[in-house]
Amino acid sequence: MSRIHVLHENPAWLPPIAAALDQRRLPWTEWFLHGGIFDLAAAPPEGVFYNRMSASSHTRDHRYSAELTAAVLAWLTRWGRRVVNGPAALDLEISKVRQYAALEAAGVPTPRTVLVAGRDEVLPAVRAHFPGSPVILKPNRGGKGLGVRLFHTEAGLSGYLEGPEYEAPVDGLHLVQEYVRAPRPVITRAEFIGQRFLYAVDVDTSEGFELCPADACAIGDAACPVGTDRPAHKFTIIEGIDRSLRDRLERFLVHAGVDVAGVEFIRSDDGRVLVYDVNTNTNYNAEAEQRAGRAGTGRSGPGALAEYLGAALAGLRVAA
Repeated sequence: MSRIHVLHENPAWLPPIAAALDQRRLPWTEWFLHGGIFDLAAAPPEGVFYNRMSASSHTRDHRYSAELTAAVLAWLTRWGRRVVNGPAALDLEISKVRQYAALEAAGVPTPRTVLVAGRDEVLPAVRAHFPGSPVILKPNRGGKGLGVRLFHTEAGLSGYLEGPEYEAPVDGLHLVQEYVRAPRPVITRAEFIGQRFLYAVDVDTSEGFELCPADACAIGDAACPVGTDRPAHKFTIIEGIDRSLRDRLERFLVHAGVDVAGVEFIRSDDGRVLVYDVNTNTNYNAEAEQRAGRAGTGRSGPGALAEYLGAALAGLRVAA
């Protein structure tokens, strides 16, 4: 029987989409891609395959899940299966450098960024490219905002690099990025399903950079200063974004081969709008959707995603 296959490695993120699929009585199964045996000479099952592999999989002791998923997606593609967020999407998910290259090629501005290979090269990179300025240090392959740190001084950065809290990027690649000053401690995440805009979420960053809607938490030295005008909620749904930016992001997703994504951007105090992250394994904040009157409907993230996958499955059946 043709069905929806959900490829993932984190059971904690599965329930919302599982509930939405079940609510619509759609046949589906999960593929937990931490291990397994795959006969490459045999045809995969029929149906629609939805890739939910995350760049942060290595933080859950699934170090090679992304590599396994890349191999499985190659197998599925070779057999002509319908894959939502296929190989091109996974390629962007696990590399911010490739994200920025694709965004810039599509005319979408990104923050000034320097790629650094090796811990010993980070300070020289900062001195050469951002002398005397605060910088963001982040891994090329991250996810959830993990490992993203703000440093106001070279001494603070040096102490981190030499101290016990230092986190080596899983792929060995650091990014040193300009610190974008915003009028308010807020970033915006625009959600797209089927390469079309669904809604956007304003996210309060005053407690740090770990911004996954499914399990927000805070880190180190990016705390909101006393007296800062901070939002009432960590996640707040807004109905729209600038139409020009929306159109450019939709075109970017089409050209990049990404079906489902959360695209994060920030407005600087000098008027720039900069995209800094593309999440192809997107999660949705249930409490924010409840406040916006979207929970449990086709206007929610899980609901819209389930309906998109259901339509793709129905299309396969019609074609057959």
